[in-house]
Amino acid sequence: MESLTEKKCLPCEGGVPPLPAEQCARLLSKLAPGWRLSPDGTELQREYTFKDFYRTMSFVNALAHVANSEDHHPDLAIGYNYCRVRYTTHAVGGLTENDFICAAKIDRLV
Repeated sequence: MESLTEKKCLPCEGGVPPLPAEQCARLLSKLAPGWRLSPDGTELQREYTFKDFYRTMSFVNALAHVANSEDHHPDLAIGYNYCRVRYTTHAVGGLTENDFICAAKIDRLV
């Protein structure tokens, strides 16, 4: 079975339903600890903490490279020593496999 980090995001222009809760739970179990689903199940969220601003920004820049390579971009909240990451597929109003693929790939950065 192909791991999430070996997959490539597929273009999504909408017109498909978001993943059902059971499939989200199965894909969540394949990610590193720390990821969680939002209470309404439409977002995949994680907070990363770092020693200082330089390390935070290094992570953010590496994350930006992954996001651009996959053409799937998260919402970020950034501070001195943290980065909060939120993935959702806006075109479908919920989660797709793309969100989990990107989450798995950015976990490799830390």
